[in-house]
Amino acid sequence: MTPPPATPDDPASTTARLVRQLRRALADAGAADVQCIETHISWLLLAGERAYKFKKPLVLDFLDFGTLARRRAACEEELRINHRGAPELYLRVLPVTGTPTAPRLGGEAGQAIEWVVEMQRFAADALLATRAAQGRLGPEHIDALARALADFQAGAAVAAPDSPWGHAADLARLARDNFTSLAPLLAGSDLADPLRQLAQWTDAEGARLAPLMAARRAAGRVREGHGDLHLGNLLWLDGRARLFDAIEFDPALRWIDTACDLAFLFMDLHAHGLAPLAWRLLNGWLERSGDFGAVARLPYDAVYRALVRAKVAALRVGQGRDEATRTAALADVLRYVRLAARLAAPRRPWLALTMGVSGSGKSSQSQALIERRGLVRLRADVERKRLFGLAPEAASSGVPGGIYDEATSERVFAHLLDEARALLQAGQPVLVDATFIRRARRAPFIALAGQLGLPWRILAFNAPEAVLRERVRRRAAQGGDASEADEAVLHSQLAHREPLTPDEAAHALAIDTRQPVDWSAWDSALPGN
Repeated sequence: MTPPPATPDDPASTTARLVRQLRRALADAGAADVQCIETHISWLLLAGERAYKFKKPLVLDFLDFGTLARRRAACEEELRINHRGAPELYLRVLPVTGTPTAPRLGGEAGQAIEWVVEMQRFAADALLATRAAQGRLGPEHIDALARALADFQAGAAVAAPDSPWGHAADLARLARDNFTSLAPLLAGSDLADPLRQLAQWTDAEGARLAPLMAARRAAGRVREGHGDLHLGNLLWLDGRARLFDAIEFDPALRWIDTACDLAFLFMDLHAHGLAPLAWRLLNGWLERSGDFGAVARLPYDAVYRALVRAKVAALRVGQGRDEATRTAALADVLRYVRLAARLAAPRRPWLALTMGVSGSGKSSQSQALIERRGLVRLRADVERKRLFGLAPEAASSGVPGGIYDEATSERVFAHLLDEARALLQAGQPVLVDATFIRRARRAPFIALAGQLGLPWRILAFNAPEAVLRERVRRRAAQGGDASEADEAVLHSQLAHREPLTPDEAAHALAIDTRQPVDWSAWDSALPGN
């Protein structure tokens, strides 16, 4: 893309002229494959192995790049915050000196006519958005991304109690701003009424969730996050997930609840037609973070994020210089508003309990189910380790006395019951992944479903004993699994498993895991359709 022709004394046109001239200078100096990309707030020059990002001299309702000093500060802030997620990409802040018609990179800061962020260039197919569009975004990327995001958030600065960040009222104001921008554009369309309904839903949900938001803020869940966490701002580099292009221009959009950052990516996977991967991401993040309280606010945050994207698309409608650009941007507005309506729709919660000895496929085979049906999974093996401060894949051999005694098991199942109750009451379908070979372990969960008036199922996983033993041996040899059961544990489980009661059997599905389970064949037997 080439910047538009300049008009005298227009700061935006002056910057465009500068970018155009610098592009020519880089090409004349021998830089390979020099390209220019425009966003609604930036210009980006791609030249050889480097990229140079310019801030447009804009003053909008959500940013102020109106002066050279402000643009320099924004560049320096962009460098700082993105070093956290992609230090190898963000190199330095450079002055642009000379004149708009003869600019050059570098020189004395006091002679700067503009400022840029110098970055390491990456291949276009490194973007996860590109991989998604090409059908090449897979489970391995999502699993790595879930871990990277959880670890990034765990190390992020926590908002101080007296800081201005993360208050429910501020998020409510931002959410209302989306409707202010979108309502005039959609007036008279078939989405005008759905948008009004979304506005009413957003106000009601924001008020209902305000106490939860305040409690989470007090618990340290508001942190200096990313703020713009969609697939276009995520990379796959050297076999690792990388977060880049965090919001630098408004700290209020970056200092947010960790759940709100997660919800952006959860929403964006839905927007790309990848709902199963969205649920895979959520469950991977929950296993790593343990923050199951985030789920209660997930629909609200996801709807807000969808409408943020609609608002950004609406800005492109207004900025579009040709009809094709404006038409494409309007199509994005409509797509995101429709997605927001789907994400706001209430769900029918239900409870699934796995039942089976070690090696029966409870975790491996339920993975496809949670992705297909949008379940949150609570894994006993993972939560047991969390009680001792251990990561899911960590070995427990160093814990004095071990972690598999009966008293610890009581704590684990009490914790699972509490989390299941909170999730179900929040309207979220839940799968509890544990052996559940004892009636006394199953009974409280079945009673919970009855108390809440919700449907429930027991997914009874099984395979021939020889297959079970081989799976347990192979898993133990490979290591790195949340389950540490060996053949001795399996032998004990087989000897002590208790059959289902008649009532349990009436709610049970016998799942043979000798072959991968085709969950579509079980749709009619499972609640929640």
